[in-house]
Parts: sequence; structure tokens; C-alpha cells
Amino acid sequence: MDDDEEQPMSAAESLNLIARQDERTRRELGASPARLLGVWAFTWLVGWGLVFLADESHARPLMPGWVAGIVVAVLFVAAIVYSAYYGSRISRGIRGPSRRIGAMYGWSWMISFAALSLINISVMNAGRLDPHTISLLWSGTSLLLTGVMYLAGGMLWQDKLQYGFGVWIVVCGGASVLVGVPGNFLVLSLAGGGGFLVASLVYFVRERRGRPARETT
Repeated sequence: MDDDEEQPMSAAESLNLIARQDERTRRELGASPARLLGVWAFTWLVGWGLVFLADESHARPLMPGWVAGIVVAVLFVAAIVYSAYYGSRISRGIRGPSRRIGAMYGWSWMISFAALSLINISVMNAGRLDPHTISLLWSGTSLLLTGVMYLAGGMLWQDKLQYGFGVWIVVCGGASVLVGVPGNFLVLSLAGGGGFLVASLVYFVRERRGRPARETT
């Protein structure tokens, strides 16, 4: 065999190459995970924080519960629209495995949450659950699925930060059920939203430190 002949890459080397290409493409297109995570941090911190403060168990609720519900719904719709825009932007100009993996991962979010909604609604209709149990069901399962999706993303792109963030969100899902109502909304706001904020700041620092070095390559 010719010594100069290139050896086929291992699975780990291929994943690392995909991760580096994906990061470079994101940088060239101006897309930033820090900005996307910052949007979701704001959504969770403000949205679920208002739902907690509006709960009728407080002596003086900040606002009617239905108003907080509308606010959190608007924030989530806006964050989902921005996420779709972000996904379409980073996929622009990408070909091959990176584009296919990114598209499959994006669809996995939508398919998984659609299935989760169907299951939870079916459980609600079948079990005659009280409002507190319904609240715990949605907060716990939503956090669990969000965490699992970040675990999958961390494995796909060999991103330890994303994987660690997934672990944190899964733990928050368990904690949200243990603390009951309305404490589950506080867990969603401070632990969940705070986790998004910390991840956003770490990615921001990474981008600031890594950009000059990578631009010389």
C-alpha cells in the first residue's frame, strides 16, 4: 500500500470533522448558538417566572393567570419562529452529511414534541387529572424531552457543553415534579431558564476567544 495513500477516517474522526465544519459554517454565516440560547433563556426566565408570580397561591398574585398564560404562549411562539429562522440560516450553503444530520435533528424536535403533546392530552382525557397533576405532567415531561434532545445533540456534534446542558435539563425535569405546584414554574424559570442563560454565556465566551485563532486557519 502506498504510504501517501490516505487511510479512511474512523467514526469518531468523521464526527469530529462534521462538528468542525458545522462550527466553521455557522461562524461564516453569522449564526450564533449563544444568541439562540439567549432567546430561549429570556423566554423561560420571563415566561415561566410570570406564571409563577401569577399563581393564586400567592397572597398578592402579580397578574391574572390567563394574562401570564398569554404572555408565555406569545414568548414561546416567538422563540420557535426564531429557532426556525436560525435553523434555515445555518443550513444555507451546507451540503452532505452535516446538512442531513441538522435537518433530521431539527425535525426530531418537532416530531417529538408533537408526540409528547398527543400523549399528555390523551392521559389528561383518560385519567381525569386535577389541575396540579396536569401542571406537573406537562412541566416534567417537557423538560425531560428537552434534556434528551440536547443529550442527542451533544452526542451528534461531539459537544460536551451541549451534552452537559442536556443532563442539567433532565435533572430539572425531575426536580420540577418533586417541588409541586407552583414551585415547578419556579424551577422552569430559574433552573431551566438559568441553564439556558449560562450555556449562552459559555458559547459567547467561546466564540469571542476562538474567532481570532480560527480565522487564521
